[in-house]
Amino acid sequence: MKVLVSGGAGFIGSHVVDAYVAAGHEVVVADDLSTGYERNLNPAARLARLDIRDRAAVAELMARERPELLNHHAAQMDVRRSVADPVFDAQVNLLGLLNLMEEGRAHGLRRVVFASSGGTVYGERQQVPAREGDPTEPVCPYGVSKLGSERYLHYYGHMYGIGSVALRYGNVYGPRQDPHGEAGVVAIFIGQLLRDEQPVINGSGEQTRDYVYVGDVARANLLALASDHCGAINVGTGIETDVNRLFALLCAATGRSKPERHGPAKPGEQSRSVLAPDQAAAVLGWQPAVPLADGLARTVAYFRERVEAGGPR
Repeated sequence: MKVLVSGGAGFIGSHVVDAYVAAGHEVVVADDLSTGYERNLNPAARLARLDIRDRAAVAELMARERPELLNHHAAQMDVRRSVADPVFDAQVNLLGLLNLMEEGRAHGLRRVVFASSGGTVYGERQQVPAREGDPTEPVCPYGVSKLGSERYLHYYGHMYGIGSVALRYGNVYGPRQDPHGEAGVVAIFIGQLLRDEQPVINGSGEQTRDYVYVGDVARANLLALASDHCGAINVGTGIETDVNRLFALLCAATGRSKPERHGPAKPGEQSRSVLAPDQAAAVLGWQPAVPLADGLARTVAYFRERVEAGGPR
């Protein structure tokens, strides 16, 4: 199958590309390399360097490649930036998707696997774990744009017969995660600990997340190719881990002994987030396979190797 992976040079997207290539699919990557890196690219995949907001460039790509499936990972993924600049967030996450869908439907696109956000589309919840049929009440523009993308994909299925599945991720971590910026606390803390710096935990550290290993997420994307299910599917572990516990695990994995140091809480930060993965098991035959301690050890080994090699982290 010919697959177009938008954002395929990024953290999660590049792992998805690796899984698709290993399974024998022909893969084209669309990425502007604004947050992705050429070093992440699988050598068997072809890169089309473009911005998905550029309708003409997207049209040329779709006319040339005519992919059967779109795996859509390209996104503005910074929650804080979405709050500071919701127009930019919508331009990338909503208008970019619409460019891909409009040009895709004109050139034979049959199915979409969409990277959604279980951490934001459900909003601040009092009952956990979140399930696919629960109310969706996002409280940040990033979550709104992800949920809006799901709604647009439903429209394209209804109007044009393009099936889609929205994989609602928990907090994905693992090798290739960017330790710069605000998105990946695991990578940020690992980078600081390996430099023997003192990480600062926002607020009490009692806020919880569902940490899911990137290799497990890539496998869910691979299984989604073989499924005709349409709609949302949670991709998480069903296990809550608070930031204080995560910090302790990372200290152990890096061999550093650091005290907990707490700073101000982030305004509006969600207090609890965990996803029920039952539907992923029932529909895709997917279950998380990598326990958190093992995944963190693998991630630390990756970053340590890059630090020792003197390469970019």
